[in-house]
Amino acid sequence: MNRIITIFFLGAIVSSYFFSFEFSFLPSGLNTKMLLGFLGVLLVGLHCLRIKQLLCPVDLFGAAVIALIFSLICFFSAYYNLTDDYSYATYFVSFTTWLTGAYAVCVFLRAYHGKVTFQLLTYYLAGVCVAQCVLALMIDRIPALQMLVDTYISQGQEFFNEVGRLYGIGAALDSAGVRFSIVLLMIAFLLFKDPEIQTKKRSIMSLVFAFFIISIIGNMISRTTTVGMAMGLISMAYFMPVFKIKIKIGVIKTWSILLVITIIGIIIVTYFYNSDAQTYQLLRFAFEGFFNWMETGVWETDSTTKLNTEMWIWPTDTRSWIIGTGHFGSFIYSTDIGYCRFILYCGLIGFSVFAFFFIYNSYVFVKKIYAYRLFFLALCVLGFLLWLKVATDIFLIYALFYCMDTYQQATKYNVISQNDENNLLYSRNI
Repeated sequence: MNRIITIFFLGAIVSSYFFSFEFSFLPSGLNTKMLLGFLGVLLVGLHCLRIKQLLCPVDLFGAAVIALIFSLICFFSAYYNLTDDYSYATYFVSFTTWLTGAYAVCVFLRAYHGKVTFQLLTYYLAGVCVAQCVLALMIDRIPALQMLVDTYISQGQEFFNEVGRLYGIGAALDSAGVRFSIVLLMIAFLLFKDPEIQTKKRSIMSLVFAFFIISIIGNMISRTTTVGMAMGLISMAYFMPVFKIKIKIGVIKTWSILLVITIIGIIIVTYFYNSDAQTYQLLRFAFEGFFNWMETGVWETDSTTKLNTEMWIWPTDTRSWIIGTGHFGSFIYSTDIGYCRFILYCGLIGFSVFAFFFIYNSYVFVKKIYAYRLFFLALCVLGFLLWLKVATDIFLIYALFYCMDTYQQATKYNVISQNDENNLLYSRNI
């Protein structure tokens, strides 16, 4: 019982970081990410006092420098264009908050599990995403629960209710879809790149179940989830036994469980699609493109049509192309597209630095954690694909990776090889 309570508590901590929100009884603007960030600063200070020195990996210092340069460029853009829009001029503060918040999360996880690995983070993030999906359905169908959440949690739910969108606690719209996409990609790679997972039937079933739930309900919350679902499925297809000369038993077992759960899931979803009007509407929204393709032969949604016809908005003069207009907030240009919004705000100079920031972070982990190099390449691609839909920042997941033991061990010994992976990647207490 104590183990269940502890894991539930740790899951709440992870969720507060990954799906940050505000309490209605606290000052406006103070969210759970910031609270964890403040706690992380205190923990870093205590750690430094204990070891009597401040250690910062060169890779992380490099990321901090790039984030600072990007912030300065955005500040100059706002100053040069005589605006007071500092949306990303304070990005270094956001970078630091994500990093210290991730440090606090990993301190909690390490205190119970002994070490923080890619496997452990995937387990917790998958569990948190499934919980958010289930919670969103419960809030939608149980008025008393919705009233309770809306009373104590401040997350812009008035708008969610106005447009008829599902929401959890801190999980709504594109920000939720981005996070769901990241976790779906992590699950896909863990299933087929972790030999320890492939020996545990229960772990395989849990991860496959999580992938299915997040893919279905996550799309009901935000169709941005489709990007991660598609990349996850493509990754799984790449690991299919038919493309391999030597087929591992673990891979065959994983695929067998994946296919069985998928078939059962499709049967259940089909039943509710045909028998429950509310589920019918949610599924029609979640997979609008698929239904349009099946019924009309054209894959399109209201969102993609609007993106393609209305939201590709670019600067209209050379100066704006170079340094931007200094406008980002308040949806001033009526576009969600990340490429457009970043270039309009800080020009090609600022956008290039921001893009390089994520390329750099991916390169760090590709270099250091050999076993998951394909995942970090895919994560970088995911970030650039998401910018086709929404202006977003996925450093929150890199911050967790910088704080996990696997990266720290790789930093100490330069690189984790395939042979070292079995000894370093897994937590013995999961």
